Amino acid sequence: MERALLPVPAGTPDDGSVTRLLSALEAALEGTGPALAPGRPRFEAEGDRAGDADGGATRAGHVTVPGEVAVVLRTSGSTGDPRDVMIDAAALHASARATHARLGGPGRWVLALPTDHVAGVQVLVRSLDAGRAPVVVRPGRFDPAALASAVARAAADGAPVHTALVPTQLHRVVEAAGDALTGDLAPLLDLTSVLVGGAGTPAPLLDRAHALGLPVITTYGMTETAGGCVYDGTPLDGVSVRTEPDGRVLLAGPVLARGVLGRPELDARLFVEHDGRRWLRTTDVGEMTHGALRVLGRADDVIVTGGVNVAPAAVEDVITALAGVRGACVVGVPDPEWGRSVVAVVVPAGAAPSLDQVRDAVRRRLGPAAAPRHLVLVDALPERGPGKTDRAGAARLAAHRLAVGPEGLSAP
Repeated sequence: MERALLPVPAGTPDDGSVTRLLSALEAALEGTGPALAPGRPRFEAEGDRAGDADGGATRAGHVTVPGEVAVVLRTSGSTGDPRDVMIDAAALHASARATHARLGGPGRWVLALPTDHVAGVQVLVRSLDAGRAPVVVRPGRFDPAALASAVARAAADGAPVHTALVPTQLHRVVEAAGDALTGDLAPLLDLTSVLVGGAGTPAPLLDRAHALGLPVITTYGMTETAGGCVYDGTPLDGVSVRTEPDGRVLLAGPVLARGVLGRPELDARLFVEHDGRRWLRTTDVGEMTHGALRVLGRADDVIVTGGVNVAPAAVEDVITALAGVRGACVVGVPDPEWGRSVVAVVVPAGAAPSLDQVRDAVRRRLGPAAAPRHLVLVDALPERGPGKTDRAGAARLAAHRLAVGPEGLSAP
């Protein structure tokens, strides 16, 4: 049995729009209303793929989905390939309940994320699961003081207060706080948990946040897992993690999405069977240590330089721990000698470290092959979504800058 899919135009969340969306989402989860496609103002028959009952169907400009599907979210991940991910009500509920179990119980959620991304949708689902309406951060550019004000309103009823942020937002909070959460930011100390995901969070940023007293929990997951499903390296209840011999991360459990709307060929690549279970074959590589997952980065991001594999995320961890670094993205650019050269694209904070200092730090931790051969300084890293660095954009920027040969770049 199928039901209609209702496009929901994107917009800056405010109290009114979130109240309406929350009501429609509740009906979608209960099966009494259409499934929702947040962030999609309309569907066009020519642009949307048709398929079978498990892949969506376009009929006279209307899109239908299997009856169990509650939400369809458009995502391109890091690939740039747009896809509409169908998530069943059961998967959304499983994720919300496992999150509350990990956090010690439900509470009041503060919405600081867009509602056309899975992390924002999950704040709404968790709010419905908790039976408490979310408190919405004031619309506009993210402001730590506005977040603190929303937390103060949420804490008024005495329930635990949770929120979810991307690393960029957490960075702005930490920068605004300085040495302590005081004044307008003092209410942030009332937070019970701060889930941070959507991109890797640099270790120095986590250290600063914890030093301020923020109860930050890093999350790993994606739209295809109904949001974060691994918290601080540990899978949520019901979620299983394994790695393939090449390090590719696989995830299983009740949080898995049904599939991609109208793309059965993509489903066949994303979802695989192992030991009688359905697994999502992610685009990430990682390692398991004593049951904890450490994500090393995207499989496609691994840089092969001189025949040696270099994981950019590991290099970025070293670089962002250096004084004078606000952010970093490590990419590979074509090199006639090495195949690919490791390049550090860095956002400085004050006096940036030199290329030699960056190379020495990385060499000591990860070996000579991982040491960047070029350092490119930028005002900001390109982004492809909330808090997510656009690695392809950073690689293009680095290749352009190196071709121009700006002063200060050198290849040791």
